[in-house]
Amino acid sequence: MARLEASNATRLPDLVPVRYGRMLASPFAFLRGAALLMADDLAGTPVTGHRVQVCGDAHLANFGVFATPERNLIFDVNDFDETLPAPWEWDVKRLAASVAVAARNLNIDEPARTAAVAGTVRAYREHMNELGAMSPLDVWYERVDVQQVLAIAREEGAKGLKNALCVAKVRHRTSLGALPKLTAIVEGRRRIVDEPPLIVHDAIEDRDAEKMLAQYVQSLPPDRRPLLERWVIVDAARKVVGVGSVGTRCYLVLLMDHDGRTPLFLQLKEANEAVNAPYAGPSEFRHQGERVVVGQRLMQAASDIFLGWTTDGAHQYYVRQFRDMKGSVNLDVMTKPGFATYARLCGRVLARAHARSGDAAIIGGYLGRRPTFDEAVAAFADAYSHQTERDHAALVDAVRSGRVTANVPA
Repeated sequence: MARLEASNATRLPDLVPVRYGRMLASPFAFLRGAALLMADDLAGTPVTGHRVQVCGDAHLANFGVFATPERNLIFDVNDFDETLPAPWEWDVKRLAASVAVAARNLNIDEPARTAAVAGTVRAYREHMNELGAMSPLDVWYERVDVQQVLAIAREEGAKGLKNALCVAKVRHRTSLGALPKLTAIVEGRRRIVDEPPLIVHDAIEDRDAEKMLAQYVQSLPPDRRPLLERWVIVDAARKVVGVGSVGTRCYLVLLMDHDGRTPLFLQLKEANEAVNAPYAGPSEFRHQGERVVVGQRLMQAASDIFLGWTTDGAHQYYVRQFRDMKGSVNLDVMTKPGFATYARLCGRVLARAHARSGDAAIIGGYLGRRPTFDEAVAAFADAYSHQTERDHAALVDAVRSGRVTANVPA
């Protein structure tokens, strides 16, 4: 609890109870919000010394579907707030632990739970060996198309995965689709609708957003700038997102084209030092937003065309489209077969993401062909799932005793 409380020092005080409220939901929600705690735990575990660009927060909910610039849907890692060069083992162990915790939340029995965790690590190991035999260009170009995911789901009878992906809905998750949900006409002007404390206007004004976006434009490749210039800022507001990010500064900026027909929502998300930095070393980039953007481009098979970074006084941000055909899996509706298939898919995708910056042959050579590594990490993940439940219980006790305040969603 002391570590969690200390991590709130730079967060917006009115949102700290929201952070605790979201972490209270379940041990898996706690794990999502406690990347800092796990980074500290992982720092003392054995590593080979081979480093890659890691996600830094590679849990099951940080993978998903999104559109490439060519408008094809792919499945990949989709959160990079904590990305940094670090030991590849840290990502694998966090992913494995998240599988164990999520499986316990779903009341999956112990044999199936162990098999799901070991299967996740096996998928990572086997694909890393496959990648080690490929050329660097072939590794760089590899991607997992969403149709491949659906084909795997059909082949393995994992109907729960197909349903949880909601691919048909993903194509409608655009700025245009979000416009009626997030905005209304107020006194003849399109405005983002307040929903305190999650969406409020008291933290950013249009003129501040204009200043931040002017800096952001300079971080874009020159060929993207004329495209962005087709929009003008209409409104801006603070919007809470995620679990671990709650309390950091995050703004939603609404832009409209000159004809007033095409909206574009941009998200400006505060970027602080990565949680692994005290243990893996600081980023080579002084701007934390640039750290996130470069890390994302290194790990993802394809990235948002509007990725960039900006600054507001002492606070650094990265910028991306708020909705660009993005979707994540609803773990709560997963069946046992669907869950196991999804976890293996995440393991495979993580291997590909690591191989873009690391030497797949070296990592694959260490992992070998036998399940020794799978079993060792599965044992670690099981132990860590129990620790996570104890940590979650400590937060519950802290709220009950009044040590901290939680804003629990209705």
